[in-house]
Amino acid sequence: MKRLFGVTTAMVTPFTLDGQVDLKKVEQLTEFLIGNGVHGLFPLGTTGEMIRLSVAERKQVAETVIRTAAGRVTVFIHAGAATLADTVELALHAHAAGADGIGVVTPFFLGASDLELERYYVTVASTLPDDFPIYLYNIPQCAANDLKTEVAERVQAACSNVVGIKYSYPDFLRTNEYLSINGGNFSVMQGADRLFLPALAMGCDGVISGVSCVYPEPFVAVYNAYMNKDLERARELQRIAIRYCEVLKSGSNMSYFKEALKLRGIDAGFMRAPQLDLDKAEVRELERKLSELPAWS
Repeated sequence: MKRLFGVTTAMVTPFTLDGQVDLKKVEQLTEFLIGNGVHGLFPLGTTGEMIRLSVAERKQVAETVIRTAAGRVTVFIHAGAATLADTVELALHAHAAGADGIGVVTPFFLGASDLELERYYVTVASTLPDDFPIYLYNIPQCAANDLKTEVAERVQAACSNVVGIKYSYPDFLRTNEYLSINGGNFSVMQGADRLFLPALAMGCDGVISGVSCVYPEPFVAVYNAYMNKDLERARELQRIAIRYCEVLKSGSNMSYFKEALKLRGIDAGFMRAPQLDLDKAEVRELERKLSELPAWS
């Protein structure tokens, strides 16, 4: 089964000014990311404003990314949704549409017990073929539910198609616990962009990065330097990548991502209400700060 690795980009979802999904811009963004060397794509997650999209819209975006990528990079569709029924529907659609795998965030907003989380994941995984890979996705600061190591272990033991986890919280003790699941044969993808290099050093397979949706190059350069065993260069590049994370607010407001992409010549559209686009003064300040950042090459 395929696994995620290297720089897997969490993609934004472009909207038109009147709030419609702009599939043409999804195609253009996909091409931009592949052209700049990312190893995988992860649309429709937190960075993709998933909670603002209907099931039908999410299917359209998934199909567009899969079709445009055309096997050139690994594509895992995020399928987690507010209800179990929607999650299963999106998971089955991703498989039918030709995705390489899926990610599934924990149930969110309302609290869920460990048993509820376990049964949720086992139910989703059991609807899919045994050879279709699934990544758990733990982002407790947003979802209000934390996927404990022992729960992830039980899910993986029950479901051979659960091959890894995206962990978007800066806790290396927990990260190390996840790395021990299934005798160490469990893929861990770091979700905190600023921790990419130390996560690689711990044994993680890579990063699922939102900031790389705007600036893939420094993250790809970090990975290449690490793989070439040039740790000094990798550290230097990671420091540069962190600077970009700081200016772009590390995904706390996706309008920074979309405006920065426009400054790079890639029109990623607008935000969907209730989120607002940056105003002109904010865009000018963003452009100023980006112009002061060091180059990665």
